[in-house]
Amino acid sequence: METRIVQGRTIEGVSATLVPYTDDGKIDWSAFEAHVARTVAAGLTPAVNMDTGYVQLLDDVDKARVLDIAADVTGSSFVAGAFVTDEEGALFDLDAYRKAATEVADHGGTPVVFPSYGLNGLPEEDWVRALAGIGEVVDRFIGFELGPMFVPYGRIVSLDAYRGMMDILRCIGAKHSSLSRRAEWDRLALRDATRPDFRVYTGNDLAIDMVMYGSDYLLGLSTFAPDLFGERDRLWAASDPGFYELNDALQYLGQFSFRAPVPAYRHDAAMFLELRGWADSDFTPPGVPRRPESDRAVLYEIAERLGALR
Repeated sequence: METRIVQGRTIEGVSATLVPYTDDGKIDWSAFEAHVARTVAAGLTPAVNMDTGYVQLLDDVDKARVLDIAADVTGSSFVAGAFVTDEEGALFDLDAYRKAATEVADHGGTPVVFPSYGLNGLPEEDWVRALAGIGEVVDRFIGFELGPMFVPYGRIVSLDAYRGMMDILRCIGAKHSSLSRRAEWDRLALRDATRPDFRVYTGNDLAIDMVMYGSDYLLGLSTFAPDLFGERDRLWAASDPGFYELNDALQYLGQFSFRAPVPAYRHDAAMFLELRGWADSDFTPPGVPRRPESDRAVLYEIAERLGALR
């Protein structure tokens, strides 16, 4: 495994967008639309209908409305989860995945093949074939390794399977969310040796400096502060040492918010957006683990350190 820092590169930043709620438990559509627009203004690509956007909990009507808003705000420059609901022990449903991916593509977005019990229950060779089968109905898609610390049906595949995914030309990249530097460095080395155009999107919210080694990113953490992530990325492209201090402060936010249980980071995100005046409530839908109220004081201190309360 070789690790090398790639100075002065332009980072492709993709930000998983939180869906804010009102105190009465309804989606705050105006706040969501504003956050998508804010993400675009920061120079990042919004990623909607992802775990950060509660895709597992939204009904079909709300998921479709999310796609409509993303398409309208971005001019169809966004990515979105192609999500299939199933249960433990379910068989892989190719038709359902193709339908979900096509819906994203029909809105102008790039599908991210979201894991499921059926997909991740396949042997690795079949897993690769399944991705290729999904790719047959769209021009391009993004793969997704998601560790079980995020969802119970998560899976990190072997490097052999990862290479098989890279051999699918319509797969333009993959989000890697193992929270392991070593596993991601291995994927970067494989990418550099076999398919340099393939994008490794780090999903490691505990090591956001993976962009220094050639990763791009698709992060939930960036939804807390897309403006500051955009600034950090510009500093790296300009070889400005200010990158390091800003990255350190953002990483502190990530280390705090993505502690166990990891899925509760979404409540911290809701509190942070509320502190910034970007949401009116820290409500999270039923089924999402909540943080203690004491988190709010820590998040306030971090926001002050970042200059995010101005």
